Amino acid sequence: MIATAVDTIQRVDQWLWFARVAKSRTLAQALIARGKVRINRNRLEKPSATVKPGDVLTLTLGPTVRVLEILAIGTRRGPASEAQLLYRDLAPPPSRAISGTRNPNEALAAQAVRLDGAGRPTKRERRQTDKLKGR
Repeated sequence: MIATAVDTIQRVDQWLWFARVAKSRTLAQALIARGKVRINRNRLEKPSATVKPGDVLTLTLGPTVRVLEILAIGTRRGPASEAQLLYRDLAPPPSRAISGTRNPNEALAAQAVRLDGAGRPTKRERRQTDKLKGR
């Protein structure tokens, strides 16, 4: 089959849905309308903008920024393994708080520091208080 121009371009809201970046096309359109999507560093204003393989999408999703290079145009919203073949993630991998840990929860626990007197006491602190009071 000969590839035509229609086979090599796609609406950006549809591509975001096929690539499983957005849960629905409506949410993808809302993301674009809020100015959270850029194609090749140019901010999108309409969900009808087209993308093609080789374009770079920059998405701001909450506190994270995703940079995706489009590798292929989607034909359907398939399983996640199929959706991951549509793009390559160009964002740097997240840094680990504790070098050499394989468990991300260990890194989070090492970062979680509560100042004395701030907020509710932990279970350990409650036990220490009960012990001090002789209970």
